[in-house]
Amino acid sequence: MGKVRDILKTKGHAIFSVEPTITVYQAVEQMCERNIGGLLIVENGKLVGIFTERDYARKLILKGKSSKETPISELMTKSPFTVTADNTIEDCMTIMTQKHIRHLPVVDGDKLTGIISIGDVVKQIMEDQKSIIEHLEHYITS
Repeated sequence: MGKVRDILKTKGHAIFSVEPTITVYQAVEQMCERNIGGLLIVENGKLVGIFTERDYARKLILKGKSSKETPISELMTKSPFTVTADNTIEDCMTIMTQKHIRHLPVVDGDKLTGIISIGDVVKQIMEDQKSIIEHLEHYITS
């Protein structure tokens, strides 16, 4: 099975991050502009959290807070689960399934190198399966 590095080769290493001081409203605006479901929260170059659509729905709306007044630091998930480029796709699926999360920041030591989503993982699994099927078909017909 493939590794996180295989996803990043295709997807790239683009990271959309914000400071923990911005408002929830500003974060949601950025997510909407970029058509993404989560933002990494970085302070002084270090990953300190992640904010996703789920955080918005479960931590803001249900608690009656105002998105224009609430700083993202109040709602972000602190110390998110991370993976490295050497983790397997199976590792990622296990973490995402067991922890009920859809985004995994990719780190190399303390350095943030990318982010993968459940969609990226599923796409990679489909590519891997397609390749295996093609190899088996070629083997059978040879």
